[in-house]
Amino acid sequence: MDYTTDFLVIGSGVAGLTFALKVADHGTVALVTKRDIMESNTAYAQGGIAAVLSSVDSFDLHIKDTMESGDHLNNRDVVEMVVTHGPDLVRELIELGVKFSRSESEGKKSPGTEYDLGREGGHSENRVIHADDMTGRAMETVLVDHVRRHPNIRVYEHHIALDLITYSTRMRSGLLIKQQESSCCGAYILDIRTKKVNTFASRFTVLATGGAGKVYLYTSNPDVATGDGIAMGFRAGASVANLEFVQFHPTCLYHPEAKNFLISEAVRGEGAVLIDANGNPFMHRYDSLKDLACRDVVSRAIDSELKKSGADSVFLDITHKDPAFVRKRFPNLYEKCLSFGFDMTQDPIPVVPAAHYMCGGVATDLNGKTDINNLYAVGETACTGLHGANRLASNSLLEALVYADRAAKNALEELQAFHDKAFVDPPDWDDAGTTDSDEVSLVSHNWDEIRRFMWDYVGVVRSNKRLERAMRRIVNIQQEIRDYYWDFKVTSDLIELRNIATVAELIITCAMKRKESRGLHYTIEYPAKDDVNGLKDTVLKRTPVI
Repeated sequence: MDYTTDFLVIGSGVAGLTFALKVADHGTVALVTKRDIMESNTAYAQGGIAAVLSSVDSFDLHIKDTMESGDHLNNRDVVEMVVTHGPDLVRELIELGVKFSRSESEGKKSPGTEYDLGREGGHSENRVIHADDMTGRAMETVLVDHVRRHPNIRVYEHHIALDLITYSTRMRSGLLIKQQESSCCGAYILDIRTKKVNTFASRFTVLATGGAGKVYLYTSNPDVATGDGIAMGFRAGASVANLEFVQFHPTCLYHPEAKNFLISEAVRGEGAVLIDANGNPFMHRYDSLKDLACRDVVSRAIDSELKKSGADSVFLDITHKDPAFVRKRFPNLYEKCLSFGFDMTQDPIPVVPAAHYMCGGVATDLNGKTDINNLYAVGETACTGLHGANRLASNSLLEALVYADRAAKNALEELQAFHDKAFVDPPDWDDAGTTDSDEVSLVSHNWDEIRRFMWDYVGVVRSNKRLERAMRRIVNIQQEIRDYYWDFKVTSDLIELRNIATVAELIITCAMKRKESRGLHYTIEYPAKDDVNGLKDTVLKRTPVI
């Protein structure tokens, strides 16, 4: 083995960074991230953290909003735990140095707190604490600074995980061979710069790799969001759940050069209205909450409007608000839109839905533990039961904080059992017989094909025929990748292709299993909810090889 560490954290968003900081005083931490440490979904989060901080708000209201947004597929015990633990963890961030936006007048919107609390779709009260319109970056900057200064944390940038390393024992009972529970003892990690695969042995491994928006052609996610943790967890034998529930954010900027640029839901929270090309509002025809309806409703409404009109986009209009207020409340959004030729104080902004957030992922318990020993999953990589069939706006950073805290406390309790035990010595990565690849076109072609058919067939609106077409294509591509993967030396592009193909197949499989429409999963053949058969998680688990 090349490296040993008490805690191996794969991913550098708020969940991974928070976990690392909470365990670092008690053991060594290796934090692996495949780009620069700041490059994560967290850094692009604009809106904020949903937490009960106002005297007119309550835990009951936040729980109710979360359950209703999730179409009651949520695990209520999880919802209650996350909502009630959230405010204390927000206060911890403030103590660490995160500077959230404060209210500037006595007539502030949020009684009982000095901070400005916004409201987003699905919320019944103002409860989204934010740092202007760059909340994620404000959090990430502070957490990274603390991580870099901690003597027990070593950061490995430009390293990408290939696979988890697991071990298990087999017991003989007569002629029956029974395999006991598997345990994770580390991971194989490619150093992208040297092209060497290193073996990291660890006592605990944490999957915190974020989401999988790059499975789709259009996404708000950065390029790193290729579902690595979900794919690795599934390949290692961990259960995954609810991957049919892909949240499409309703409002991404529509412009040929505006790659992945999200127009925060907070803009609608401050009064922006969705209009068609003729300037007519339309959300009143779809939901009584109009423009503040939940994201699944708004995304389907926009999809419907675009199909009816044949237009390329709808528009988000906040021109009726005071220009000075808009510029102050959304400084980053204002400047970015201006760079593309749109003055949001004067011009409606062209927007379309785009893949944004995975509500499903690696299944965990209330402590972030997977069903593989010593393996945790936190943040968007995990399926904790909080979001159900649709995530309530700004509950993602909240979940990441709470579960990183829970997982860290649980891992520290279990660390005592190791004491002076030696590290498991896993086998080194074996690439004997492989050669450098000259088939770059295979990777790029399959990458593009997956993302396009996932958008066309497994998008906002689905059907049996579309899902069947997608499944036929992904089965063929998976076979090509398997044939290719073991013949050539691995590269970061090949690893990411393998992962998006795995996650795509899991999304399609989960979608085919759910014979109803609920939350983010809408299918033409089953347009209604089926509360008799549908109020259960869609769970997939790889059959172990004995």
